[in-house]
This record gives sequence, structure tokens and C-alpha cells, in this order.
Amino acid sequence: MTRFIVVPQWQGSPSTRSMTLIDGADAIAGDLPRSATVRVDVPVEAGEALGSGIRRFSSLQRTRDLVDAALIETDGATADTSATTPGGHSVVVGGDCGVAVPAIAHSAARHPDLAVVWFDAHADLHTPESSPSGAFSGMALRAVFEAGPLSPDAGVPVDRVVLAGAREFDEPEIEAVRTSGLTHLGVEDLADPARLADAVAATGAGSLYVHVDLDVLDPAAITGVSAAVPFGLDVPTLTNAIGVLRGRFPLVGASVSGFAPPHPEAVVDDMGSVLRVVGALA
Repeated sequence: MTRFIVVPQWQGSPSTRSMTLIDGADAIAGDLPRSATVRVDVPVEAGEALGSGIRRFSSLQRTRDLVDAALIETDGATADTSATTPGGHSVVVGGDCGVAVPAIAHSAARHPDLAVVWFDAHADLHTPESSPSGAFSGMALRAVFEAGPLSPDAGVPVDRVVLAGAREFDEPEIEAVRTSGLTHLGVEDLADPARLADAVAATGAGSLYVHVDLDVLDPAAITGVSAAVPFGLDVPTLTNAIGVLRGRFPLVGASVSGFAPPHPEAVVDDMGSVLRVVGALA
């Protein structure tokens, strides 16, 4: 059975309406099976940087530890059985995309052959030194493959990371893509879902983690994101790509983030799209 861990973390976002991520996570949680859902109690306070170069670092650090503990408890503190049990993995529901970092580290520790597909409109490849905002969500993918203040156990080699659908990059992120060795597939590349699956296969991975920041979708498909970027994916293209990936690789973990409805009507308008994505991951 798929397990859901709801993490209404907002402290990693640079948005002026970052706290609407709490509303988004809670709205998704309302449509999940209660018996299979755990809600992490994210710290209320914003938190301090503590010399890390990351805004709200102390609260983010506390949430990271809570997510890891929830995943261990949900696994039964033993081996993840998702490679042999369809639907036997956990889906972490954010909040901002920083919630994926401890979840990926958790999966990587149990599956040394893990590859990560990161669907996002933004590259999320900053470091504390290069980030113009200091917001961790803009560093989250970098933290998946490079050790840092919030990722001491970054366990996925960069050559097993695929960034999918990104179309907004800052200069340091362009340089990171050029020099790091990660694979980037743009929106046009995802029209053929086999191309994404082939890119994962080329990494030699034997298991897969998929993260979806909902802003990878086109603004016509979803309104409740805090940093919409034009010319994104439609829902069928995204869910089809996930389906093809799952047909070729064992999915051992997943996450979805970035639902920030600006008002209650947006929840109603967007929930169909959101739940189709969650369903594809679950």
C-alpha cells in the first residue's frame, strides 16, 4: 500500500505568500486515505540562518529530521519493500520542494542504485553562496547530489540525476548544468516519454525516485503555484511520462510539492490536476 507523508513546510520558499503552501498540503491531505497518511508537524516559527547561508535554516533542519523519522517509522525501520510490492512506497506531499531532499536521501540509503527524476520549472541548483534569495527550495536539487548544510548524506551521484521540464535558470544554474554531469531534458523533449525513460536507463540505475514540483505544469493547467513559468507541461504529458518510467523501473519513493492556492476557489479549480499527478506517483 502506498503511504503518504504530508509535510506542510513553507520555510524553504522565497515567495511572499509561502505560507499558502500549508493550505496546499492540507488540501491534498484531505483527499488522501486517512489510514495511510501521516502528517509531520512542521515547526511554526520561521527559524534562523545560523550562519548557514540558508534562510530559516533551523526550522528546515528540524523538519528534515522529522521527515526522516516519519519515513523510518513508515518503513518499519527496515528495508523498503517497494521494489517487490507494487505501490509499496512512500509519497511525501509538500510544502516546498525542500521536503524531497531527506526523502531522496532516505531512499538512496536503501537503494544504492537509485536514480532521481526531478520535474520542475526551475533548476533548483543554487548553493548558499550563489543563491540571490537564500531560500532552500532554490538549492534543493543541488542538495540531492552534493553535501551541504541540509544534506550531509547526499547519496545520489550527479550522473544519476535527471532534471525534467525546467525552463527558468539563473546564470550559476546554467553553469551547474554545464559542468556537473546531470542530465537535463526540456519540455519539448518530454513529448516522447520514452526519451525520459531512456535517459534514466542510460544512468545504469536499478531503482527510481520521482519528484514533481507542480510548477513544472503550464499555468493553463494549474493556477495555484507561487512561481508559474509559461510553456510548461500539460497534465497528460506529465502523468504519461511518470507511467512510462514506472513501467520500466521500480519506483521506491516519490514526492510532490509546490501547491500554493491563493484562495479557496483555486483549490477547487486545481485539485483535479493535482490529484492526477499524485495518483500517477502513488
